[in-house]
Amino acid sequence: MGNQLQSNLPLTAGVGFKPEHLQDIQTGSPSDLWFEVHAENYMSKGGPRLQMLDHLRQNYEISVHGVGLSIGGAIPLDQDHLLRLKSVLDRFEPAEFSEHLAWSTHSSGFLNDLLPLPYTDESLNIVADHIDQVQDCLGRRMLLENPSSYLAFDTSTYTETDFLAEIVKRTGCGLLLDVNNVFVSTRNLDLNAETYLRDFPMHAVGEIHLAGHSVETIEEGTVLRIDDHGSEVIDDVWLLYQQVLQDHGAFPTLIEWDTNVPDWNILKKEADCAQNYLNKFCSSSEEVSDVA
Repeated sequence: MGNQLQSNLPLTAGVGFKPEHLQDIQTGSPSDLWFEVHAENYMSKGGPRLQMLDHLRQNYEISVHGVGLSIGGAIPLDQDHLLRLKSVLDRFEPAEFSEHLAWSTHSSGFLNDLLPLPYTDESLNIVADHIDQVQDCLGRRMLLENPSSYLAFDTSTYTETDFLAEIVKRTGCGLLLDVNNVFVSTRNLDLNAETYLRDFPMHAVGEIHLAGHSVETIEEGTVLRIDDHGSEVIDDVWLLYQQVLQDHGAFPTLIEWDTNVPDWNILKKEADCAQNYLNKFCSSSEEVSDVA
C-alpha cells in the first residue's frame, strides 16, 4: 500500500457541520466523529456562528474547507481574504485545511463558482505560486481537492492526475481526494474512473470526500452529472471508495451534503456507512498482518 501522508484528522468518518444539527450532535454523536466547516461562513469578528463553532471544537476535531481563495486564478491572491482565513484557522486550530483546484476571481471581481482551468505549464506555475503563498501565510500544509469537471480544455498538456502530482512535488501540499468528483468528471468526460484512481498520487492524500450528485439531460440527449452535494452517495461511488480503501488503506472520510440538507439521522446514516467500510478495511488489514 505504500507510504501515506500523515493526516491530523481521526481515521474515521466525518460530516459537514450544519448549525441546524447542533442539538442532535450534542445529544447523540460519538467522540470519534469529526466535522468539516466552510471557512467563509466563519470570517466574522463575532456572533452566534463563531460561538457555535467554539462549542463544537471543544469536543470534536474539525477540518476547514475553503471555497474562495481562487487558487487557480490568473490574478494575485486576495490578501485580505487570506488574512481572514488565517484568523479562522488560528482561532479554531483545525486538524486540516483544504481548498479547490479552481478559480473564481477576475479583474472584474469575484464569481461565486468554482471554475476549471487548463492543465498547462502556465497554470501550473500560477497554482504552485499561490499554494506557496497560502502555506507560508498560514504556517501550515494545505490539501488541494481534485475538481468536478464538465468540459476539457484542448490546450491542456497534462492529465489532471499528472498536474496534481507535479503540484505536490513543487509545493509539498497534500491532496483531498473527492471520489464523487472522480466519478462525475470521468463520466462527463468519457474517461475511466479506475484508470484515474490508479494514476492519482495517493501518497499525498490526507482526506477523502464522498457526496451525492444530480443527473441532467441537456442538448441532444447528452447526460451531464452535476456535483451538487444534495443527495445520498450513489452505489457506484461507494464501489470506487471501497476500491480506494482496498488498494491504499483507510483515510479520514467526509460525507458532504450541502444542498437539500436532510435531518441529522439521514446524514449520520451516510457517515455510518463510510465508517462501516473503514472498519471492514481495518479488520481485513489486521487479519493480513496477523497471518504475516
